[in-house]
Order: sequence, then structure tokens, then C-alpha cells
Amino acid sequence: MATVTKRRRASTVKLQPLGDRVLVEREEAEHQTSGGIVLPDKAQKKSKQGTVLAVGNGKLDKEGKRIPLTVKSGQRVLFAGYSGEEIEVDGKEVLLIREDDILAVLLK
Repeated sequence: MATVTKRRRASTVKLQPLGDRVLVEREEAEHQTSGGIVLPDKAQKKSKQGTVLAVGNGKLDKEGKRIPLTVKSGQRVLFAGYSGEEIEVDGKEVLLIREDDILAVLLK
């Protein structure tokens, strides 16, 4: 579960993704090329890797049984480039994506 701060008020709200949704903190993009050239923020591509912060309880199948998610909090994942919704949680920009948009779990 993560804490979401609303921008208009100083209150905090606990956030638990629903169904097959996953809350992912995107990793920082490279600020420098391999040749040593420093890239401005607008020229950087957004990273497609991140760490799972929270997961939903799974989606329902046709019989109404809940299918648990395969990813778990703390895992590093690779996800599709333009997937999910960007929201602000604890002062950081994070993604709320569906598990289907996760392409792989990154192993150590």
C-alpha cells in the first residue's frame, strides 16, 4: 500500500491498486550518453524499468474466482513504453499500470 498526497490539500490517502493493477516507481533515465554528452531533460527518453511498490488483489475469471498477480512488491520490472497512468505518490511520479503491460521481471 502506498500513500498518495493530493496536490490541493495537505491530506494523505492510502492507495491500494485494484484488480490487476500494479503501482510502479519508474527508474531514473540516463542523464549522459556513453560518449559523455549530458542530455537535457526534454531529450531524455523515459525509462521502461521500475520497481513495484504495490499490487492489486488480482482479476476475476469467468467463474468469479480471483486470479492472483505474478509480480510482487519490491521486484524490478520492464514495462511497455506508453502504458499506465502517471500519478503523484509521496511526492514522486509513479505509474499505475495493468499487469498485462509488464513485459518481464528483471532478475539480479
